[in-house]
Amino acid sequence: MRTDVDPDPLLRILREHYKDRWSIRRTARLWIATAQDYTAQHAPTLIQEDVEVFVRELEHPPAGAGRAELLRGREVDKPRCRRHGDGPQEG
Repeated sequence: MRTDVDPDPLLRILREHYKDRWSIRRTARLWIATAQDYTAQHAPTLIQEDVEVFVRELEHPPAGAGRAELLRGREVDKPRCRRHGDGPQEG
């Protein structure tokens, strides 16, 4: 019995091919991809049952539903209390 067999070679291939744009995972029925770039102008998450439809959406993602311009200038690396000045005083 071989134990070195890849249990999901298609998942591995898709992850490798799209690693710069998408984080890809799957369940028993669903293929799920999350965009690596939070400022992308397309849908940030893709969920499909059919792998062929999923790959088409990876290549040509549907439009996003939100307004990406609201994210511009957002300081995501700073803690909330420092961004808004509503936290405890330092020192």
